[in-house]
Amino acid sequence: MDILFKEETYKIVGAAMAVHRFFGCGFSEKVYQDALEIEFKEQGIPYVREQPIYAIYHHHQLNTEFIPDFICYEDIIVELKAVREIEDYQRSQAINYAKVANKSLALLINFGETSLHYERYVV
Repeated sequence: MDILFKEETYKIVGAAMAVHRFFGCGFSEKVYQDALEIEFKEQGIPYVREQPIYAIYHHHQLNTEFIPDFICYEDIIVELKAVREIEDYQRSQAINYAKVANKSLALLINFGETSLHYERYVV
């Protein structure tokens, strides 16, 4: 059974682990986002940061912007958190971002725990 974007996911999570090893937990999400952007550049991981995406409702684009932390490899939504524990609404956010952006994979990465935690969702 093939895993969708297996190698790309491995690289993204590896970059996040490098950031978590350096900072540990306890910082704001923005700190991890800034550091992860540097790590993506250093590792040659293609990304765009905070690119607005828009939902479509009955063939009409809504005005509301949805802003994922990163879109990597043009098809992977990467949403970061820095919380004690991931909750269902945060899972839904990552999944919904992928759906709205018409991407097939979402990674939800939490830097707020003593060990890096991530969840992978095929959409």
